[in-house]
Amino acid sequence: MSPPIAPVGWSRWLVPPAALSIHLSIGQAYAWSVFKPPLEDALGLSGTQSALPFQLGIVMLGLSAAFGGTLVERRGPRWAMTVALVCFSSGFLISAAGAATGQFWLIVLGYGFVGGIGLGIGYISPVSTLIKWFPDRPGMATGIAIMGFGGGALIASPWSAQMLESFGSDGEGIALAFLVHGLSYAVFMLLGVLLVRVPRPSTGEQGANGRPAASAGPQVSARQALRTPQFWLLWVVLCMNVTAGIGILEKAAPMIRDFFADTSTPVSVTAAAGFVALLSAANMAGRIGWSSTSDLIGRKNIYRVYLGAGVLMYALIALVGSSSKPVFVLCALVILSFYGGGFATIPAYLKDLFGTYQVGAIHGRLLTAWSTAGVLGPLIVNWIADRQEAAGKDGSDLYSTSLLIMMGLLAVGFVANELVRPVHPSHHLDAVTARKGASDVHHRQAESA
Repeated sequence: MSPPIAPVGWSRWLVPPAALSIHLSIGQAYAWSVFKPPLEDALGLSGTQSALPFQLGIVMLGLSAAFGGTLVERRGPRWAMTVALVCFSSGFLISAAGAATGQFWLIVLGYGFVGGIGLGIGYISPVSTLIKWFPDRPGMATGIAIMGFGGGALIASPWSAQMLESFGSDGEGIALAFLVHGLSYAVFMLLGVLLVRVPRPSTGEQGANGRPAASAGPQVSARQALRTPQFWLLWVVLCMNVTAGIGILEKAAPMIRDFFADTSTPVSVTAAAGFVALLSAANMAGRIGWSSTSDLIGRKNIYRVYLGAGVLMYALIALVGSSSKPVFVLCALVILSFYGGGFATIPAYLKDLFGTYQVGAIHGRLLTAWSTAGVLGPLIVNWIADRQEAAGKDGSDLYSTSLLIMMGLLAVGFVANELVRPVHPSHHLDAVTARKGASDVHHRQAESA
């Protein structure tokens, strides 16, 4: 199941499209808010309940990435992409059965648990390979692939809205939409499985065409990385940045409708779905734009932008967002660009600190921060909104407390980023051990190909 070693002359630019086919598919998770109102009406759910499949999916993403990261490094990206295809598509099929029979627990099981495993394995499947193909521009390389995850909703959001309009927003219509998603994504993800290749082993400090070898510089094992303060500081940075963005993203469609429900220009269901698509575009653009910028100005500096300017954007929404639709939309777009950029930059940040030796496994373990944020962000926004609604409040008042909390979380992340320093040499592997480990992985993949 491991991919063949790339032949001499193989273009490294063929690898990003393989990664994109996986990430564009699993990025559908960001369009979940389109399904929230129909599910709430069809099954009698609260906003907090309808968020459960999405929340569990993000939890399983982090857990499967953490526990499967080392296995992905050992078995290679083709094995990982195949597992992602089977789990992600099966999750939709199980969810379709749940929607058709009115069994919400099946949707939670399918989309959240089974599909969430596909999210996690699929998310990390190409990251290590891309960094090894592009050691000279790791921010750009991971940004190209992870851009697909952010942009998945740009396709899925209007597509899902159109299907619900055509099939109906009752249980049967939702079930049919889930079925079409599952089958379509299976075909698209198969392209990545067939196309992906791993680079040939490097034998020195220079790789192909004079580029630095992937194994050049300090190298730290995944086990040792967990013993460093740098790993846990980055865990806090990622968790805070994701919590602040994912709370808005999961609630995007109903949130913009609530903010302007009592104004002269209320937001329609179709326009709300378009807003979700715009957020997806900003998420996607931030992943390639900000991560590529990090190659020029450094990872710590770019996270200063994400976290510091993010506080300012939330403050503007809290102060004037409900009175100005352009301000609300613009600030939300900037926040989501920082959110996406944070995801795309973190693998390169890890590569700078820990090297490429087991960067995929380290990245997988760090994504437990995403699992935490996947619960924390939607829980904060939905729980507070439900409580405020029960107290008789409406409109932007449903979210004022949540916005203040998000500002505080971003400030915590900013401080954690400031404390990051280079990893102490006592945690480094010697160069011979690192190269031998990388060579052993290549040989195992070649033997099983």
